[in-house]
Amino acid sequence: MQIKTVRNTNETEISLEFNLRGNGVYKINTPISFFTHMLEQFSHHGGFDIILDAKSLDNDFHHIVEDVAIVLGNAFKEALGDKKGICRYASFFLPMDDALCHCALDISGRAFCKCSFNIKDEKTSDFETVLLVHFYNTFAQNAGITLHLRQIDGYDTHHIIEASFKSFARALKAACSIDATNKDVLPSTKGVL
Repeated sequence: MQIKTVRNTNETEISLEFNLRGNGVYKINTPISFFTHMLEQFSHHGGFDIILDAKSLDNDFHHIVEDVAIVLGNAFKEALGDKKGICRYASFFLPMDDALCHCALDISGRAFCKCSFNIKDEKTSDFETVLLVHFYNTFAQNAGITLHLRQIDGYDTHHIIEASFKSFARALKAACSIDATNKDVLPSTKGVL
């Protein structure tokens, strides 16, 4: 299902085309080159097709990261539809040189995010590292998922952040994949997600 959405505020202008079950094809433009690189990793490793154009109107990168997370989280939630047949839970360990990150998540309908990172640098390239947790928290809130991300090892800031995006993408891909034995079943005893 192709989702198309626009979010225009006094701070940002964002347009998104999103396909949950794509091939990892992307065309991403943001004013933060490192963030663009991370979103490309997210698209590729998650198998999500993403066409994203994000413009800053106030030159505040906090607002770009936040609004992109809002738009992506909402698109993800919409693309899942009634959630019948999805695997729901997933966990993924991802190494990247010195860095090792773990992501565990539940497509639960309940928004929660806990991130445990030990990042000493305030910036890597043109990306403020404090925005990393803000991205994940905002995505989880808007997608309605329970998300746990943790750095297990690593010292290179670039590697830690990239490993987190890749582990998140891989876990998300697995959680929203279809369980072939229960294609028409909602994965909850409550009857709702």
